[in-house]
Amino acid sequence: MCDLPEARRLKVLLAEDARFARHLLQRVLAGWGYEVVLAEDGEQAWRVLQGPDAPSIALLDWMMPGLDGLEVCRKVRQAGREPYTYIILLTGRDRQQDVVEGLAAGADDYLRKPFDNLELEARIRTGRRIAELHGELIAAREALREQATTDSLTGLANRRTILETLGRELERCRRLATACAIVFVDLDHFKHVNDTHGHPAGDEVLRQAASTMRAILRPYDLVGRYGGEEFVVVLPDCDAAGARAAGERLRASVAGTAISVGGVSLRVTCSLGIAVGDSRNGWDRDRLLNAADAAMYSAKRAGRDRIVVAGEDEGTAADTVEAKPAGPAPAGRRRGSRPGSAR
Repeated sequence: MCDLPEARRLKVLLAEDARFARHLLQRVLAGWGYEVVLAEDGEQAWRVLQGPDAPSIALLDWMMPGLDGLEVCRKVRQAGREPYTYIILLTGRDRQQDVVEGLAAGADDYLRKPFDNLELEARIRTGRRIAELHGELIAAREALREQATTDSLTGLANRRTILETLGRELERCRRLATACAIVFVDLDHFKHVNDTHGHPAGDEVLRQAASTMRAILRPYDLVGRYGGEEFVVVLPDCDAAGARAAGERLRASVAGTAISVGGVSLRVTCSLGIAVGDSRNGWDRDRLLNAADAAMYSAKRAGRDRIVVAGEDEGTAADTVEAKPAGPAPAGRRRGSRPGSAR
């Protein structure tokens, strides 16, 4: 018999056009603890297997009206559905050629009628192991993908993802002749937080600031951690006025958030630099990053807790910053910390 607690978590599709055989198998499968989904023909089976919560195992009768079992197999494999569906064909055919044809169509296993229930149970156990293994592989793949694209501390996009996304958005906006804004956000006096309260407190400040910013942005905006206490926000289809308004919401939200760390309530502010890619400034990624970075440092020099828009506000000039590379910081200096600057 099956291990019932495990089996109850698994759905099995039973597609059989013969009513008596369908109900007999349903009782057997339910007795083993499986959740059984019934289909009376191939068309209904195909619809079930296209659903968002489709069964992991499918028992398909070969001969069914509409779509037969082989056609359902082919459609499932062509669709490339994930997670994987383990398919067992049920048929009265016993020629070797039929077995080959069924497996070639995408079936994983083949059971001749009439079959012994113990053999069916063993075949389903095999399918369950394979379906579970495939699910574990998908989860591992997604975990690796997340590690490659996400900052582990804040859960935001990492530097690589920021640069790739920004490049795509700027190219899209260039083709459509629309604007795309870049916002550099740097937490003020962050070194003082680390020195006074410790690095775990600094990490919590970064996490909560990240959560605060993400919560007030549009669903299609991107906010990521660029390095250290510096974040970058990408605002597609957003001109200077819209970016300034979004920047003010970000600034006010960070400044207004009380961060509880070890029984102490901390408040931090941030300085923001904005650059806009449009028909006037162009859509070159590195030049705009440099301009936004320089504007952010102008905000620092002007007193912090404020916004500076490159090319518009006093003290910024986007065309004077191209000598500073937008690439990684030199060795020995964390990105976002300049010699002699009090962050």
